Amino acid sequence: MKKKVLTLGLGIGLILGITIAGCGGSETGEGAHAESSQQVKEGSDESSEESANPFGVGPIQEEMKLPATIDEQLAAKGEEIFKAKCTACHKIEEKYIGPPIKGVTEKRRPEWIMNMILAPEKMIQEDPIAKQLVIESNGAIMANQGLTEEEARAVLEYFRKIDAQS
Repeated sequence: MKKKVLTLGLGIGLILGITIAGCGGSETGEGAHAESSQQVKEGSDESSEESANPFGVGPIQEEMKLPATIDEQLAAKGEEIFKAKCTACHKIEEKYIGPPIKGVTEKRRPEWIMNMILAPEKMIQEDPIAKQLVIESNGAIMANQGLTEEEARAVLEYFRKIDAQS
């Protein structure tokens, strides 16, 4: 009886840990991407797996051409979405459950960020950098918030605005 209760408790704890979101997004540049891939190779069982796609894994597979200037209206919409759906796990300047948001667009490609927002389950299963972020977040994975591509783009614009203010 105690064994069943303990197993049930561990199962619930595991499900809860998986449900609570941690998220990714930390490196954009090619050198930073290679460094992060190396950390995954050293820090996980997926040591033979390199990130074959710097865009990550998900619906965004073509290079995004972002304007040089921030679209303030789009960023404001992204801020609203971020505050409603992301702040339970992310803070701007500090690690919380997931990594801090500030600096993410300087570390990660826009396509990778969009894929992490739109398809976190797939990213965590298949992208070595996303896997490493889960390890760094004590096993907490990012919950899929069901955002549309347009909403994810707005959140990305908000992240760009944060980083432009740095």
